[in-house]
Amino acid sequence: MAKAPAAEQLRLLELQAFDSALKANATRLKALEQDPRLPALLAAVEDAQACAEEAEQARDAVRKALTALEDEVSALDVKIERDTVRLNAGGLSKDLMALQKDIETLSSFKSGKEDTELELMEELEGAESEVTARQEALAEATRQLREVQEELAAKTAEAEAERDGVRVERDAFAVTLDPGLLALYEKTLDRRGVGAARLFHGHSEGSGMDLSPGDLAEVKAAAEDDVVYCPDSGVILVRSPEWS
Repeated sequence: MAKAPAAEQLRLLELQAFDSALKANATRLKALEQDPRLPALLAAVEDAQACAEEAEQARDAVRKALTALEDEVSALDVKIERDTVRLNAGGLSKDLMALQKDIETLSSFKSGKEDTELELMEELEGAESEVTARQEALAEATRQLREVQEELAAKTAEAEAERDGVRVERDAFAVTLDPGLLALYEKTLDRRGVGAARLFHGHSEGSGMDLSPGDLAEVKAAAEDDVVYCPDSGVILVRSPEWS
């Protein structure tokens, strides 16, 4: 059975306090990393982005159609102007009648195009408004996400600073312990998650349970400098006469 002075074993509780603080800190950091608000906020930004892009594509399609129609109207204007010049120049009656008919046909066609042009202009105005609304929704969703991310980043930085401080204190304290006892503690901590705990009036704070009469008798029979373990949790049991 490993041995270490009782006073030295008592100091393991101080070391365990550091490790318990580090464990709580790790839990806190993990909770910050897995904050339940993030998935919903990220999904909201993704949805808002998709809607904004869809609205922009719809607007661009209307804009493209309007530009193409404007080009068609401009081309008709050129044809009508050309035929009008020819008509005004005079010529054979038959040719003039044909030109007049062409001008009337082109003008009628142009009028229909202009009506459609007005409809597209109204549609474009609505599409522009939709783009603005979608972009505003995206900006708001992004703002909410950034706000939570900044909050979590600040809390994470605070927790990491606390962790680093505890680690420094823990390491400085650990080197003052008996090397053999420290090695036993570290091994137990690695395997059990807890290195040492009090035995207080027959109650193991390592397992949270009272020791059976037989186990308690064995622990009490051990020498003061014997390193004993909790039969249930496997952690080092730290004893003190005043806790018996």
